[in-house]
Amino acid sequence: MRVISFCADGIKQAADRGFYEWMADQEADIICIQDIRTEEYKLRDDRYFPSDFNAYFFDNPEGTNGVAVYCRDLPKAIMTGLGFNEFDMEARYMQADFERISFGSLLAPPAILGDEKSMARKTQFFQQLHDHLAKIRHKRREFVICGNFQIAHQARDVQDSAQHGNTVGFTDVERGWMDQMLMDLGYVDAFRAAISDDDEFSWWPDGTMGENGWRVDYQIVSQGLRKSVEYAGILKSRSFSSHGPVTVDYDYEINPDENLPIY
Repeated sequence: MRVISFCADGIKQAADRGFYEWMADQEADIICIQDIRTEEYKLRDDRYFPSDFNAYFFDNPEGTNGVAVYCRDLPKAIMTGLGFNEFDMEARYMQADFERISFGSLLAPPAILGDEKSMARKTQFFQQLHDHLAKIRHKRREFVICGNFQIAHQARDVQDSAQHGNTVGFTDVERGWMDQMLMDLGYVDAFRAAISDDDEFSWWPDGTMGENGWRVDYQIVSQGLRKSVEYAGILKSRSFSSHGPVTVDYDYEINPDENLPIY
């Protein structure tokens, strides 16, 4: 299966830059989009609802944030929110459930340097996310959580990392949250399971690829998918937003033969 995660900076802008034409050629099974910045009813053009996919959106009346999931096969269920109170009202997470696997599209809240309130909100979000991931890791299904986590995990995930030691998104506390997910809870950074290069970035805050790159867009997967990762890549030849789409191929069937056992 092929899964793509993309933070759009506004889905209308990304569409105008050719995202949906590119998407049509990718042979993806699941496409998770974050930061759509609009409400679904305002998406009048057919390009937002390609015939090869079942499209699902989670938005809010303010037209901020928002996430979407495109599924080639029909999911068994769609879940919006994680029970995180105010964060669910901001439309930051939705999930498509299949028989043995679930796909989430997540947009973490940002924080601002020197703004204690925004950092406290981000801390609260990741504490709740940690508790959620701890609970679901015992379920008899696999999980792929795609999204913009607003955090660069390691020094190799930030261009000129020595200059960003106190920068929000790369503080020791925030990197520690990623450690907890990937080490304490046993989840896997699917991109790093395939690619170990130091110069792989998915976000350019200045809007110019090649300058001040960060890797903040992830596919975090359950332990059972670790050995199924076959390929990973970040699109850099085209620009649909300040983020590049992250593609991961897995040796896994979303809808396997119903006679196969569930482990």
